[in-house]
Amino acid sequence: MTMVFQPSPDMPPPASQSGLLHWVKNNLFNSVTNGLLTLIGLTILASIIPPLVNWVFLDAIFQGTAETCRQGQGACWAFVDAQIKLFLLGPYPTELAWRPILSAVLLFGLFIITARHMLKTAHLVVAWLILPLPIYWLVGGGLGLEVVDTSEWGGLMLTLVLAVVGILASLPIGVLLALGRSMNNKVIKSFCICVIELVRGVPLVTILFMATIMLPLFLPTGVDIGILYRVQFGIILFSSAYIAEVVRGGLQGVGKGQGEAAVALGLNRWQTTAFIILPQALKIVIPPLIGRCIALLKDTSLVVVVGLLDFLGIAKAASQDAEWLGFDAEAFVFCAFVYWLLCFSLSRYGRSLEKRGRVDHH
Repeated sequence: MTMVFQPSPDMPPPASQSGLLHWVKNNLFNSVTNGLLTLIGLTILASIIPPLVNWVFLDAIFQGTAETCRQGQGACWAFVDAQIKLFLLGPYPTELAWRPILSAVLLFGLFIITARHMLKTAHLVVAWLILPLPIYWLVGGGLGLEVVDTSEWGGLMLTLVLAVVGILASLPIGVLLALGRSMNNKVIKSFCICVIELVRGVPLVTILFMATIMLPLFLPTGVDIGILYRVQFGIILFSSAYIAEVVRGGLQGVGKGQGEAAVALGLNRWQTTAFIILPQALKIVIPPLIGRCIALLKDTSLVVVVGLLDFLGIAKAASQDAEWLGFDAEAFVFCAFVYWLLCFSLSRYGRSLEKRGRVDHH
């Protein structure tokens, strides 16, 4: 009779070699210095976190008047609730608030569709390129809708308009500048180099001032472009130059053999660039491209220096309300949370694109 021995199941690794204790030992207490720094850090966190939690949540006042908040010990979130329309829409007419709200629904709806890959890539590209048209039409008016002057735009609405339109416009322009800088044509290459290096050589604040003050001097007599559109042009120009350098790095990261193989298959230069080189280059630079989009979203806060009240600017203005004086901290904490939420969402979407790209590659 032949006896068959079944191997015993694998035993779990010792607690000292896996799990939370192993990670803590290897990363926080793997030396005397690291252990001392860990204890100091924990002491600092223990002294900061409990009072912060009390101020933000436990002792906070979520409903009430300014006087109620002044008598309390925690954060006055009732201030944010009372000024929420100003935070989101600025001085936009209340009776027309449905228009920017509908624009926001379109924006976030398309973002969800994009994040969940519910449409083909070509359809998504077309949808995103068309999106600024209904947004500007709904928010600004015209063609049957009451016109709302751009001086009445503000708050989170203005921040999102500047950021979304800036990103959508600067991406294709940046790609064209990168391709132009990589061409053999000296005229086109020199022009692209001059634009990129000139724009990257000055801060965004300078470009915003030039767009608002100097640009009107070069316009024909009788032609007037609103300050919002001039600022939007400056943001697009600034972002395009940086995106161009990011894309150029991706183009250099694609092996020369890819182009040679495409030529051997009978593709011309433009077909090789559009269908072989550029898609691979963009896949390589997804992380820095998402980083540039996040940076552009945060850079929109600089428009306050030229008189536009974006989300951050309107928060400062709201805290100067005579009835709610003294609640600046709550205004800026609320702004920081919203900025973090938007930037974190973009970052997570970027990571999903990276993972999808790795899966497609394999």
